[in-house]
Amino acid sequence: MKSEKERQFEELVKQYKRTIYSVCYMFSRDMEEVNDLFQEILIRLWLGFDQFEKRSSASTWVYRIALNTAINCDKRSKRRPQTIPLRSDIDPYDPRDTSLEQMRQLHALINQLDVMDRGLVLLWLEGIGYDEIASIMGISVANVGIKLHRIKEKLIQKSKSINQ
Repeated sequence: MKSEKERQFEELVKQYKRTIYSVCYMFSRDMEEVNDLFQEILIRLWLGFDQFEKRSSASTWVYRIALNTAINCDKRSKRRPQTIPLRSDIDPYDPRDTSLEQMRQLHALINQLDVMDRGLVLLWLEGIGYDEIASIMGISVANVGIKLHRIKEKLIQKSKSINQ
């Protein structure tokens, strides 16, 4: 029989599973990394569950834990030598789908950003307001706007250099 804490944690994970996976996809190169990062985030959420004092919303808390975990894992992975996974490259999507190709290009450009900028873009793409982004990232609301403007300019410049 599950304890009340386990039941509450299970409900939290069900409610924010999509949020956690969004972070995982933004910071991972393949499904194995996505799954590893997802598990790591769940561990961090579980370990911090008793300390969650509900001073912020649950979504803010989940995003904060997920982003911090992803950023820390990203930094650790850069210290390890790069490996290339062996797998077949079967693309289940139609390569003639131009919207899919545009999404891939955008994702590739976003992955060139540093980890903090990637986290900020993820939150913005998820439709989260500046106030909550500021709370999650630990910066001022004004700084959110400034950083997003600078990131958009970086992405535009990177896009122009690729298309030339």
